[in-house]
Amino acid sequence: MAGGSREPGRTVTSKVLALLGAFDAAHPKLTLTELARRAGVPLSTAHRLVAELEEWQALARDPDGRLRVGLRLWELGQLAPGRLVALAHPWLQELFGTTGENVHLAVRDGMEVLYVDKVYGRRAVPIVSRTGGRLPMHPTGVGRALLAHEPDWFVTSYLARTLERPTPHTIIEPGRLARELAGVRAQGYAFTYEEMTLGSCSAAAPILVDGRAMAALGIVLSSRRARELPRLVEPLLHVAARIGRAFADPPAAGAWPSPVPRSP
Repeated sequence: MAGGSREPGRTVTSKVLALLGAFDAAHPKLTLTELARRAGVPLSTAHRLVAELEEWQALARDPDGRLRVGLRLWELGQLAPGRLVALAHPWLQELFGTTGENVHLAVRDGMEVLYVDKVYGRRAVPIVSRTGGRLPMHPTGVGRALLAHEPDWFVTSYLARTLERPTPHTIIEPGRLARELAGVRAQGYAFTYEEMTLGSCSAAAPILVDGRAMAALGIVLSSRRARELPRLVEPLLHVAARIGRAFADPPAAGAWPSPVPRSP
């Protein structure tokens, strides 16, 4: 990138990263003015840096003039977390084929869950998660499965925060949430009922490698069918365990374990 930083304490690199970081699941497209404001970068600086980012195809411009992430960044993004997604994706497909419900894979990033893969169909209930999107941990099944397996100091720090309440059903009381997490650790899976989105519920299980929850696998279905959640536990746990074992010790090509068992 050309030029030096004229703002004390901010390098050109930090400004470029701020511009790229201004895009998220809620803001996939931005005008130049919006981008500069969200990145905290002067408009003239944003104009210059965006031109270079467009030339490198890190950013692209739609016919209406709004900017979005470009193909070059998309290509780089496919490399991380590459091994996890590559190993897990066939199993997500198997689980979707078995249940017919939305299936997604998430990892913890800071105090949020980051969705890294998803398999869904036209007839499955619409959900707010999207690949590359982030949501709070406590109201989501995958987030709760991950949070339950974090060290005590992390859980204490998380519960000490002011917790988001996306719906009236979201559990935000620290004591009650701590009891929920203890139950998740004991049984090995989490259920949520309309805590992230009205009209949907979820089941989720951690993917454990050497006792550490490296990711979580979740299934979402309509809350009208909440009574069906227990029947999803067996295939969910089966797939989570298979992914964990595959990540710890990837099998040779053509030697993948047997498919997920069919639910009764």
